[in-house]
Amino acid sequence: MFFVMSSLMIVQLLLLSLRVIDTTTDTWRHCTDLIPLDLLSFVLERDTSKLLPGVHMKEADGVRGVHFSSPHTSMSFPSSQLLVNCDLFPKEFSIVVTLKFTHSVSKRNEYIFSLLEPKKVEKREAGDKKDENNKGNILERTKERRQKSNGERGRIILGLRFSRKRLHFLFRGHGGVVEHWGFRGTRLADNRWHTLVLAIGSHHVRLTVDCSSPLEMVPSKPFPSDLNIQGSRFYIGSRGKWKGSYSGLLRQLVLVPGSDATHHICPSSEPHLSVLSVPPLLSDLSIMGKEADGHVISYETQERVSVGLERACSELLQGQLWFNPLRKGLYLCDGTVWITVLEDHKRLDYVLEHQVLTTSSETHDVEVFQVPGIGLMAAMAHRSTASGSAVYLWSQTGFQLYQNISTYGALAWRHFSMGKKVFLVVSNSGSRPDKHFSKESETDSSVIYKWSRKRKRFVRFQTLQTHCARDWEAFNINQQTYLAVANHRQGNHNHTINSVIYKWNQLTKSFEVHQFLLTTGAYDWEFFTVGPYHFLVVANAFDGVTTSVDSVIYVWVNGSFQVFQTIKTFCATDWEMFQIGSRVFLAVANGHRLHGNGPSRYTINSTIYELDMNGKLFVRFQDIVTYSAVDWEFFSLGEEYFLVVANSFNGESYSLNSILYRWQGYEGFVPVHWLPTIGCSDWEFFSSKGESYLMYSSAKAPLSKVFKLKTY
Repeated sequence: MFFVMSSLMIVQLLLLSLRVIDTTTDTWRHCTDLIPLDLLSFVLERDTSKLLPGVHMKEADGVRGVHFSSPHTSMSFPSSQLLVNCDLFPKEFSIVVTLKFTHSVSKRNEYIFSLLEPKKVEKREAGDKKDENNKGNILERTKERRQKSNGERGRIILGLRFSRKRLHFLFRGHGGVVEHWGFRGTRLADNRWHTLVLAIGSHHVRLTVDCSSPLEMVPSKPFPSDLNIQGSRFYIGSRGKWKGSYSGLLRQLVLVPGSDATHHICPSSEPHLSVLSVPPLLSDLSIMGKEADGHVISYETQERVSVGLERACSELLQGQLWFNPLRKGLYLCDGTVWITVLEDHKRLDYVLEHQVLTTSSETHDVEVFQVPGIGLMAAMAHRSTASGSAVYLWSQTGFQLYQNISTYGALAWRHFSMGKKVFLVVSNSGSRPDKHFSKESETDSSVIYKWSRKRKRFVRFQTLQTHCARDWEAFNINQQTYLAVANHRQGNHNHTINSVIYKWNQLTKSFEVHQFLLTTGAYDWEFFTVGPYHFLVVANAFDGVTTSVDSVIYVWVNGSFQVFQTIKTFCATDWEMFQIGSRVFLAVANGHRLHGNGPSRYTINSTIYELDMNGKLFVRFQDIVTYSAVDWEFFSLGEEYFLVVANSFNGESYSLNSILYRWQGYEGFVPVHWLPTIGCSDWEFFSSKGESYLMYSSAKAPLSKVFKLKTY
């Protein structure tokens, strides 16, 4: 039996940071993200080793809930911790609550939660303090403290309360007047569990109780679109004072900005206990017997299945099952990652253009990655030295510019992490304007950047000398971090040069040369692991005469890479390793055939190789006709597997289709979607909030596009 130790709060904070930082100061920022905010988990899981003061876990009718004996400060928190970078409350939202009222509640006003203005404490004049010391009037001092306490709490911004058989939603309307929207006939005070969904729209308000027919009202005044929440605090189970504190049991409390959550939890086999996100401490009971009186039970009993939103898998949760109601999937924690047990698999239906991103220059490469506490980012390698490259931040509408970084003919970005530290390394192919080298000895400065949590920017960390670097690869072997750079050429003619493997030195806090590998017009590195073996494959493109050269697969032996296999390629520009079941594949993107002064052939085969476990080498599996291919991207949706190729040029035009292929088992990969691109240089697959996307960059036009993958 394992003790319940969840990292849900941390995961939520990471997910909730997926938003654009508005750099303007004269406009209010709306909360536009659609992430459900689990308010109850947020306060309960600050310290999972114990319950908060004034909070007791109770069981009623075989179901766990929490009871508040006092409005302790630990049950409140600043709204900015969840509604990050928001000045205004969402214009549309829903609230999901699972609770149990007692019969006595009908005579009282009890707050399920509230959001209050920031504290406003008026300074007392010096004379007041002197009078207090002189008079010593206990009654006056008590009254003064009471008035001060009320001032500190501030006025209510919004809240949900129950009184006299009515459910009330309160909010501060225009002119500071507190509006009350009440629902009669809900019959909640019957000492039973109920799940409520209160949905607030632009022109309607809807209350659904236990997935039954909703109660609807059309208010005379809509919910305000400019409700300021700067400096405000959430209070769970109260409005910050004894009077009006909630006396029942609370099991679930989720705020869902931007949408009606009813369809997420209804219909349900247990409508009174419908789940969107229940704190793990309150999840399903173990097989152990429960106390007959329904009072406090041990919260150290092991939960069998936790239910709710995204959460982290750790050693403490090894063997734990988790059901995600949004994905409709059951997962098992193996101590590191969640393994899919059952899942309602997605299937690709069609591809929809989601965003056309205008960039400052043509783009050779895009790297999509996560920065904890900030969100999903994309680093784009722009060709222009004048404008440099840029980092973009993802929002629901698409990528928005976040940071400009000076680069010189940038060709690629690579993201990697060491512990909690996040890094980016750029491949610069040109020199800084103030640097001068002879053509044959010319070197470039590729740069590693480190994420500054204080400045919330990438800052220069280390500079490494490279030669027209085309790519970086980051990888770990035996808990050591390595970087591999693909040096393409030195000067204009020397393509057979050393590419370099760097190793992180913990003492000097820098990357140092670990190994040289002779390459021929190196274009790309791909690292992968099969069982206990570590491989590194280079895409060799050109030897100065012909593009028909050997690309090399290396294997890690006794602390260095040794040649494992050579494969004839034709201006190889990219390797993509992927697995389907137990089968291991390598796909090479061949750019074109060229020998001497002869004509170039851009319409050629790119090839997928499969690892023959018995023969211990990669063998040809499938040829696919491509047009000066420069990238492969593999991804999966549910139980379906896909490859998308970046076709860049057919000998006449850069405007042509890049093709999406689906795995068909015995038939290999077959084309299913044709995506119009212009000089396509790279594809990236990424997911955000349950949706899947493909993004491509253009080396011939100052634009990139994001496609949304519609599934069914």
